[in-house]
Formats: sequence, C-alpha cells, structure tokens
Amino acid sequence: MERWSSRTAFILASVGSAVGIGNIWRFSSVVGQNGGGAYLVPYLMAVFAFALPLMMLELAVGRRLRGDVVTAFGRARPRFRPLGWVVCAVVFSILSYYLVVTGWTLAYVGFSIAGEGVEFADFTSTYSPIGYFIISALVMGAIVSLGIKDGIERATKLLIPFSFLLLLGLAAFSSTLEGFGAGWRYLFTPDFSVLADPLLWAAAFGQAFFSLSVGYGILLTYGDYLDEGIGILNSSLIITFADLAVAILAGLVIFPVVFTYGLEPAAGAELAFSTLPRAFEVMPYGSAFAVAFFALLFSAAMTSAVSMLEVGAASVAAATGISRRRVSFALTAGTIALGLPSALSYSSAALEVGGVRVLDIMDDTVGGLGLVLTATLIAVTFTWFMDGRALAEEMGRGRRLALPIAKYAVPAVMAMTLLARALL
Repeated sequence: MERWSSRTAFILASVGSAVGIGNIWRFSSVVGQNGGGAYLVPYLMAVFAFALPLMMLELAVGRRLRGDVVTAFGRARPRFRPLGWVVCAVVFSILSYYLVVTGWTLAYVGFSIAGEGVEFADFTSTYSPIGYFIISALVMGAIVSLGIKDGIERATKLLIPFSFLLLLGLAAFSSTLEGFGAGWRYLFTPDFSVLADPLLWAAAFGQAFFSLSVGYGILLTYGDYLDEGIGILNSSLIITFADLAVAILAGLVIFPVVFTYGLEPAAGAELAFSTLPRAFEVMPYGSAFAVAFFALLFSAAMTSAVSMLEVGAASVAAATGISRRRVSFALTAGTIALGLPSALSYSSAALEVGGVRVLDIMDDTVGGLGLVLTATLIAVTFTWFMDGRALAEEMGRGRRLALPIAKYAVPAVMAMTLLARALL
C-alpha cells in the first residue's frame, strides 16, 4: 500500500483537493449573490464549527480502518458496504460535470495567451468546449494512473505552490486598482439584516462543505495513505486555513476588478467567464492578468478533479484487484461518457431537458443534493456504528468537540439544509 512520502506531501495534496473552482470562482460568485460581507458570518461558522470536525472524522476513519471509501464502510458494518459505492457514484457524477467547467478554464488560458477576447456565448456556440472537456479528463486520468507519489504528489507539489504564487501576485495587482477599497468593504462589511434569510445560511453551509471537500470521502481516502504520528487536528487546521485564505484572496482579486470597471458583483457564474474577461481587455496589463487568472483556475480545478477521481479509483482497484493504471483510464473513459451531455449542453448542441441545460440540472440535483447525502452517510455511519473509543484515539486532540459535532450536529445541519432547499 502506498503512503504519502511526508506530512508536507499530504498537506499539499489535501489542500489541492480543497482548493478548487469552489474557492475562486464559486466563492466569489456566491458572496456576490448573497450580500457580500454578510455571507462571511455563516460561512466562517460553517467552516470551523461543522466542516472542520467532519474533515477530522474522515481523516481519522481513513487512517484507522486503512481502506478506501467502500472498504471503510464495509469495515464499519459489512451491510454498509453498498453505501460506500453510493458515495463513489455521487462523487463520480459531480466529477463528470466539474470537468466541463475545468475545460472552460483551460480554454480561456489558451485564449488569454493568444490575446483573443472570446465571449463566453461565442465559445459555447461551438463544439470546442467538448474538446477541452476531454483534454482535461485525460490529464486528470494520467495523473491518477501514476499513483500517489509519482502522480498525485508530484502534481500537487507543482500546482499548489504555483497557484498560491499566482493568487498572491494577482491580489497585489488588484490592490493598486481604484476599486480595491470598494471591493474590500464589499467583502468584509456585513449587512446583518440579511442574516435572517435561511437561504443565505443554506448557501454558506453548502459552500463550506463543497470548498473544503468534506463529506465526499476524498479526505477519508487520503487518510488511508497517512502515516501514524501525524496530528489530525493540526493538519486539518492547516488545510482549513489554507483553503480559507485562497477564498478570501480570490475575493480580493475579483471584487476590486468588479468595482473598478463598474461590473455587477452579483453576476454569479457569469463572473469568471463573461464579466471579468471584458474588464481584462481594457485594464492595464490585462492580458497578463487574464493568463495568470485562468491558469490559477485551471490549476485549482485540476487538483480537485484528481482527488475526486482518486475516490473511485482506489475503491474499484481494491474491489477488483485490477491495476491502478487500468482502473484510472477506465474511470476516465466513464467520466467522459457521463459528462458528455453536460459538455454538450454548453456547446452548439445546447442540450437541454425541460428548457434547462443538462450541466445546470446536474449541478442543482447531484451537486446540491449529493453532498447532503454523502456527508450524512459518512457522519452517521462512522460516529454511530464504529467503535467510538478507537475513533477518538485516532483523532487525538480536538476529539471531545469534533466527535459530538460530527455525530449530532452535522446530520442535523444537512437535514435543515435539505429542508430549506425544499421549502424555499
């Protein structure tokens, strides 16, 4: 069984799983749609009070049971083994359309390098998005096929420092823009009156779990490769603060541009691919800014995609005995097949169901409801049906708070999030 070569390698890989499009594009999008600074109140509460304990639980379960997601569920209770496959299926489905967006970021890296100002509507009126989607999937599959040390570690050791350097450089440049003060105030000045909106809280909790990659079995899988003696609490805090730092810095990159050039902060998903490119075309050093921004998005998206594929690859390889290389490429082919309708929905085919693009349907159903399901399954299974003393021993420091939260509060929050979505 492969292991992380060092604590640093594990931290970088885990940060890579957490730091993705959710931190940069989606975080700023959700902040803009939910009143700016007010959103940070429930978001920070969700991160530290709920997502962090679930992260500790996943890492502890993975290391204690020494197994992939399916194996871990089976070792908790043999009859729960199929639930592990449910988690794998949800993550695999999310990955299928996540790679479509990853392909968009790769395309815009190319457009930016070539100095082409391509409108998102023009880009998606061709079949080009499908090609970029397939390229992104193949890159992901190649990385995972190489294994833990030669594939995932090497990729994250390159991409994570690269992403942080790009982000710091972009934030430094944004601080010189006229709208930096307005962007800062928008991000950090809360309007407490909107905190009465339950949808704001639902959005914050969903983003916190999505951003930190908790509840998907990713960190449970990574915990399987973690050596004894590495503190779970300290490691979880480092991962959480790194993830949070990226999200905040991304806001300080994007919102100054938005306010400097009179853009709409609540533009949502259009912000990264439609709104910001227009600003890049007219701002000083806009071409270089655009290249760095989309390279950052692609790097972050790829490390997250790799971690999602690893969940299924580890489980299938363990269950079948087939080599990692063959499993990785088989699952990559499956991801392409499953993600093709989502890719076609944002192409000249404009594939829709009931007037809604397939990718949007996938994001709203599998993306929105899938996390509720998987997080609940993980929290309930491993706190109610696993030896609590063994789990507490594995967690070490912080267990007195983390275990009760994961056992009682996380399932309750997931249920309330689901109820808020259904009623509102």
